[in-house]
Amino acid sequence: MPTIRGISSMATRQVLADLVAAFGLRSGGTVAIESVGGVDAAKRVLAGEAFDVVILASDAIDKLIAAGRVLADSKVDLVHSGVAVAVQAGSERPDIVDEDAVRRAVLAARNLSYSTGPSGVALAKLFDRWGIADAVRSRTVTAPPGVPVGSLVAKGEVALGFQQYSELINLGGIDVLGPLPPAIQITTTFSAGVCATAAPAQADAVRQMLAFMASTDADEAKRRQGMDPA
Repeated sequence: MPTIRGISSMATRQVLADLVAAFGLRSGGTVAIESVGGVDAAKRVLAGEAFDVVILASDAIDKLIAAGRVLADSKVDLVHSGVAVAVQAGSERPDIVDEDAVRRAVLAARNLSYSTGPSGVALAKLFDRWGIADAVRSRTVTAPPGVPVGSLVAKGEVALGFQQYSELINLGGIDVLGPLPPAIQITTTFSAGVCATAAPAQADAVRQMLAFMASTDADEAKRRQGMDPA
């Protein structure tokens, strides 16, 4: 079987590495998934770049289906992923126990950063609802595409970072304060789909892989990487 070639957002990079390895042991096939910024990944698939599978936030997959770039009957929800908050290792740890505490931490931070993906859009809406969007705009650092917010926090370039827990869990140089409190938690569902550019045999192989990734056999790997099975 030729190598399955795919593209995904950075948030699912590690869990996909685990799941691809497990699938390879079962099937004997090889899978190569490139992880980049979610916006860039969607643009590349939309532009017609040849991939067999794409893994992105659910709404991004829906848009690719509507554009004819992903097969409509192939969408599979894989994981639910929440947002956590991090500071540089050893620095002061602000309280984030509830919504008011998070708001105070944001207002007190020297600067902050959050994803440019769906969770970041939702966070910006939260700041707007709190009435602090203008107050934090000038202190918000935008991470370059494909550069994890956590890495900016680790280097001390950002005082308070918001990112998918899965992207923070294995990163050195940071202290994860914890997930956003339930009242304001932002949960993203990541889904996969067969790209329209996949040859028929490749499309069948991708469907087999996605069936495994959505099965209970994959649950432990998902939880180990800070995500919940979809």
